[in-house]
Amino acid sequence: MPEITVNMATGRTEEQKAGMMRDITQALVKNLGVDAEAVVIQINEAPLTHKMKGGKTFVERFAKK
Repeated sequence: MPEITVNMATGRTEEQKAGMMRDITQALVKNLGVDAEAVVIQINEAPLTHKMKGGKTFVERFAKK
């Protein structure tokens, strides 16, 4: 049973996350030959203040735009 964990910052809609999980499921079905019922996908979301890249939190990075 393939199990995929996606770590990402909060901010995506429920529809976006569901679409991503469906696409990942279909990629595993296509490329690994597994049944969709065997695929488990979990999203771990972090607040923008809890993610940092290049020494700046995501809040700081998005504020500059």
